[in-house]
Amino acid sequence: MANPNTQTAPNRGPLFAAMLGSVWLAAHLYALFFHTVGSPWVLTLALIGLQLWLYTGLFIVAHDTMHGSFAPGRPRVNAWVGRVILFWYAGFSWSAMRTAHHQHHDTPGTAEDPDFNADNPRDFWPWYLSFFLRYFSWRQIVVLGAIGALYTLLGAPYINLIVMWAVPAILSSVQLFYFGTYLTHRHAEAFPDEHLARTNDYPRWLSLLTCFHFGYHHEHHLYPNEPWWRLPARKLAHKQALKLALEQEQSS
Repeated sequence: MANPNTQTAPNRGPLFAAMLGSVWLAAHLYALFFHTVGSPWVLTLALIGLQLWLYTGLFIVAHDTMHGSFAPGRPRVNAWVGRVILFWYAGFSWSAMRTAHHQHHDTPGTAEDPDFNADNPRDFWPWYLSFFLRYFSWRQIVVLGAIGALYTLLGAPYINLIVMWAVPAILSSVQLFYFGTYLTHRHAEAFPDEHLARTNDYPRWLSLLTCFHFGYHHEHHLYPNEPWWRLPARKLAHKQALKLALEQEQSS
């Protein structure tokens, strides 16, 4: 059998990342320096929502760099792209987050899993708070403070820093956690196997909208070297394989 983690299709990851990054940069700069908050409110909310979604997508791109699936066989490219995204996202250390993420894959849903709350594996807010505090430290405060000071020197209004920068970034962390960690790893129902991860039943368009297919999380744990944009195909293939196995079992 072929290696299930081997990519056979052309690598579209850099193209998708360039598209996401370009649209995010344009929306981000406009929202910070040119938009007047509340004029009108529908545009303000649209810009927040757009940036929220793009932040989520860029973080998923950085996640792929941790697995080497953004640029297969090119570890320096993966590291460079991941470092840039995570630094600008919230001053995160790519190396530290990569180590923690691989620990998550090695010990999913256990007390050793840095993304899991073994003391409260069902309630959203206590788990999110512990998750947030685990990754947000003085480093992030210093880096984000420096970026905010730079934006201010360049002329960004203070209210824009809060509404058009801080709010979308924080909300994206909630979105990432809710759809990519909480729903997929909470102890609410039985898991399919030892990965202690489940997959949502969202259609492809909703999966993309909510968390760039990261909600197809069981497939991600089964095939961690697959990039985000190939997870729908993995989900379909895995579903068909399970159906075929069941049919063969029933006919035997």
